[in-house]
Amino acid sequence: MYTSAKKLLSVRDIVGYTLPRLHTGKHWYVDFYAYDPIIDGLRRKKYMLDGYKLKERKHIATVLITNLTQQLTAGWNPFVNNDKARSYTTWEAVVKRYTDYLKVAEKKSMIKSKTATDYRSRLAVLLSYIDEAKTCIKYVHQFDRLLVIDFLDYIVFDKERSATTRNNYRTWLSTFATWLVDRQYITENFVESIKMMKETEKFRDSIKPEDLRRLKEYTKEKRPAFYLACLMEYYTFIRPEELRHIKIGDISIKEQCITIPAEVAKNGKEQAVALNDTLLKVMIEQGVFSHPSQDYLFGKHIRPGSEQIAVNRFRQEWVRVRKALCFPDTYQFYSLKDSGIRDLANAEGIVVARDQARHSDISVTNRYLKSPKVAHESTKHFVGDL
Repeated sequence: MYTSAKKLLSVRDIVGYTLPRLHTGKHWYVDFYAYDPIIDGLRRKKYMLDGYKLKERKHIATVLITNLTQQLTAGWNPFVNNDKARSYTTWEAVVKRYTDYLKVAEKKSMIKSKTATDYRSRLAVLLSYIDEAKTCIKYVHQFDRLLVIDFLDYIVFDKERSATTRNNYRTWLSTFATWLVDRQYITENFVESIKMMKETEKFRDSIKPEDLRRLKEYTKEKRPAFYLACLMEYYTFIRPEELRHIKIGDISIKEQCITIPAEVAKNGKEQAVALNDTLLKVMIEQGVFSHPSQDYLFGKHIRPGSEQIAVNRFRQEWVRVRKALCFPDTYQFYSLKDSGIRDLANAEGIVVARDQARHSDISVTNRYLKSPKVAHESTKHFVGDL
């Protein structure tokens, strides 16, 4: 029994079906196994021959086996509706066909080289997101509206890109969806129903001091691991995308600072930020430093671990907390950084806040100074509202 199951599994992995066979005895029938996407496994299909006269059965079986074999090798699957068959094409195969299409279209001047390069670049970011977010997408029909909305939110809130950049991704996704519809991989271009973001639209606010205190009370009691993540964002200003790469070994208790490695930092420069007293105390209380230095500070379940936290997990957890506290949608996880900069600047001065935030100018957050060699002592002892 084990051997048969193993053989079936290996056949499925290669071609997705077994060849039809005739069975004789008390009952005559032809059967075969084909891959059923609903159960994600092989399922038997059976054709009974008992209704035919005994002398006709062998001939009928031969014809049936020949026809079934031809249909199976041509791609027919008895467990997939023919109208929806292409929706069960693997995502990997569709991505390859799309990249091949771009290559040919560019070669034949159907699209400009610059456009083809831009499309490939955006596709690479989408694939990276799907991989890092641990989003399970095996078949092309799983490329849906919810996935696209989450991806566009990731562009704005996790990657810190502008509304213009987000809208450019949305435009490309619409052309990609149209390509999928034209080839009958999906039935409609659902991206068209996703609104553009107004480029002057305010989508993130700093968090009021009284709301920070509510956030502290709730997360400290109900979600202590996420409380630490909130503290990190509020006191260190490390971007969420950088934060998920920080390891225990990047933290120095002696120097009371965190080093953001060059390969992790958004600007490609190794930089150090001060580790606040409040934050350090919570880290010690939660036993952070009992973990190996190679462990991520925020692992799979937000706690320290060997497996890196998913790219969108901070945001997902924040949405749960925001709903629980009835905060407005303009309060984003990244709002904690805005709030921390505001509070540190008010308490210790704009220069101290600028250096902790790794800003090159107080009004331009995208430019950076060379990292200060020594973290500000005042930042280590600053007491905030969170």
